[in-house]
Amino acid sequence: MLRLGLLIASVIVAADQVTKWWVLAEFLDNPRVVPVTDFFNLVLVWNRGVSFGLFASSAEWMPYILSGLAIVISVFLVIWLRKAENRVLAAGLGFVLGGAVGNVIDRIWHQAVVDFLDFHAFGYHWPAFNVADSSIFVGVALILYDGLFENRQKSV
Repeated sequence: MLRLGLLIASVIVAADQVTKWWVLAEFLDNPRVVPVTDFFNLVLVWNRGVSFGLFASSAEWMPYILSGLAIVISVFLVIWLRKAENRVLAAGLGFVLGGAVGNVIDRIWHQAVVDFLDFHAFGYHWPAFNVADSSIFVGVALILYDGLFENRQKSV
């Protein structure tokens, strides 16, 4: 299961960094909103905090504190991944690990996370996010599914 989780994490980190590289190449010199559909835009947003911009601070040391925290969590995830007993849990941990590492790379290189996916409906904009954020969401959903349903099937 360790190999599966690390493979998924590696693919997520690669996909996350390639998409962020593309967005920076396309939008850094000419920031703009690019409408893709009636409910989805591409934008360039620098997130200096965590989810939804929480804990954003202009302090120079904040990216390093957030990165350190993410690294500690990543170590915990790898330890958990080594003990994973099924593919659902291993995949979920791999998704979360890949997303965490992808965002740590941004914080170290740019002192902020590159967000660019902007969904909106009925006048409400969801905060912009990226591939790493999406993978963390998918990973947490898989971990919850495993905890709620996979373990129940073992005990029946």
